[in-house]
Amino acid sequence: MASKLTQIQKRIFVIREKRVMLDSDLAYLYEVEVKQLNQAVKRNIKRFPGDFMFQLKKHEFIEVVTNCDHLQNLKFRSTLPYVFTEQGVAMLAAVLNSQKAIDVNIQIMRAFIQLRNYVFNNNTLYEQIGDLRKLLMLYIEKNDKRVSEIIIALNNLIEQPPKTKTIGFRAN
Repeated sequence: MASKLTQIQKRIFVIREKRVMLDSDLAYLYEVEVKQLNQAVKRNIKRFPGDFMFQLKKHEFIEVVTNCDHLQNLKFRSTLPYVFTEQGVAMLAAVLNSQKAIDVNIQIMRAFIQLRNYVFNNNTLYEQIGDLRKLLMLYIEKNDKRVSEIIIALNNLIEQPPKTKTIGFRAN
């Protein structure tokens, strides 16, 4: 299950400050053609307002394809892809109405939840570092070289957080 979640998480992008998934990635996961998925959406367009689904602009499309190896075959796509937010993905399960769609949807929802939890935990850490940084700024007025080195180190941590490695047993 963990590997499936990881595979899904790699297909979640942040575009226009929203976490979204491309129609082609969803079609791949649901094991349907992109055209089939988009036709089902168009038949039920009232279920997909702008905060559930939107079409990428040309520059967004180019950026996504440039940054993702698994999307290289989309370079030559004749239409701009649609992307679906978490709510749009949830709506897709009802529109596609197959057991595969339901099963995959559960996995996708779990991936979105894991990402949300990860962001929440890191934001708490960043807030704590920020508070510590403010406290240290009070002391830097005294020109203590060691304190300024600590502040520089904290700034580097915020700008380039260390990569964490999972420790412990992982069940496949």
